Amino acid sequence: MALADDLAEWTDVDGAQYELGRSLGLFTDRTFMQVKWVFWSDNRLGQALWDMLHALVQAGVLECRDEPDHQVRWRTATPLGGLTVESAQ
Repeated sequence: MALADDLAEWTDVDGAQYELGRSLGLFTDRTFMQVKWVFWSDNRLGQALWDMLHALVQAGVLECRDEPDHQVRWRTATPLGGLTVESAQ
């Protein structure tokens, strides 16, 4: 549950993209500052990470807020919208 731990608090979208990339094994040996260009420029990797975060928000896994900045955090209460093993069967 590393991503859940990394996004336990409100995190700006750039930081969340970095943590998502780390959880996928993309930035394991690089700091945020070394790869910030991925989040601050128009490129396929940055867009894919943005799309994945958005999909996690849509699925109810992450919460999203626009103020004070665009931020996300792991939804602690029923992160899968109440979905349980029993209800999925």
